[in-house]
Amino acid sequence: MLLVSMGVSVDGFIADRTGSFDWTVPSEELFRFHLARVGELGGCLCGRRLYETMLPWETEPSMRDSGLGSAFADAWSALPKVVFSHTLDRVEGNARLAEGSVAEEVAAMLTSTDREVEIGGATLAGQAIELGLVDEFRLFRYPIIVGGGTPLLPPVADAIALELVENRTFASRVVYERYRRTDEPG
Repeated sequence: MLLVSMGVSVDGFIADRTGSFDWTVPSEELFRFHLARVGELGGCLCGRRLYETMLPWETEPSMRDSGLGSAFADAWSALPKVVFSHTLDRVEGNARLAEGSVAEEVAAMLTSTDREVEIGGATLAGQAIELGLVDEFRLFRYPIIVGGGTPLLPPVADAIALELVENRTFASRVVYERYRRTDEPG
């Protein structure tokens, strides 16, 4: 199963007009939720910016200064990653540069594991959504309106029917929404 998991503002943006997403820093409760979720994944396909944002979890010793940080660094480091980039010529950690198309790399990653696979980065996830490859959407809706920036979802030619299969509100007021694709119209 391929899933998209991203933090998003109430008005649908994953980064504001300046490219900042500092409003998505998780509370300890939400961080623990992310740790459990990452530990269940079989792989991750990343856009360049997501890869660069998450690379310190594999390379910076300071990320291991707490028990929780160390546990997340272990889980993230163990996760096989494929990075899509037009500008990088090498990657570090448990990652490799994509050699095939989005569809080919998704298929290869799904074949390599019996666990769920995450695809992240707005542009990359948008391509997978447009290709009809995404099975689930896991959104962390932050209580903020940023007024513009990088949209969570791309424009699509045809409606994508979804079913809400799980939701939860964290003490930090972040609302987790998990949607599964369905063939039934809304």
